[in-house]
Parts: sequence; C-alpha cells; structure tokens
Amino acid sequence: MISVDTLDQIAEIAVSSVSLNDDVLAALKDRWPELRFTLCNDDDMPARLSPALQQEKFNLYLVGGSEHCLSLTDDPLQAVGVVLAEVDAI
Repeated sequence: MISVDTLDQIAEIAVSSVSLNDDVLAALKDRWPELRFTLCNDDDMPARLSPALQQEKFNLYLVGGSEHCLSLTDDPLQAVGVVLAEVDAI
C-alpha cells in the first residue's frame, strides 16, 4: 500500500532534485526500501491510465504486485512501487 502522504513525500524529493536520474532513484530506494521505483518518459505510459499524482515536470504512477506479477494500477492498496514519468518540456 502507498498512501497519499508517501506519494507527496516522493514528489517532494523528485521536485527538489535537479533532474530525474539514478541518484533520485537511489535516494527513494534508501528512504523506502520496501517499494520499487523506476524512471521513464511520460509518453511511454498508457494513455488509459491516469497518474496517481501530477507535477509540472513529472507524473507518478502506481505499480501493483498482485498475483506475483508487476503491472500498473490505480489502486493504492495494491501498490508496491512508483513510476516517475518525466514530462517533456513543450
């Protein structure tokens, strides 16, 4: 389970970084070792899925782990990780 408060804290760490990179992932993994984190471009995310949290430069999506398979989810109760999806500047 990932709470709204945890998502807000993850976003604060990402916002405070110069860019989304492996250093940000390492900091997140250190803070929440029980969660999975990954980076990608927001264009790589399915259009049918709304982000769990939106920021100007990135969106956060939830990763679920039900039935031993990782997949995107909109259910924070089943979330075991977060995708930080960078939004391209227009």
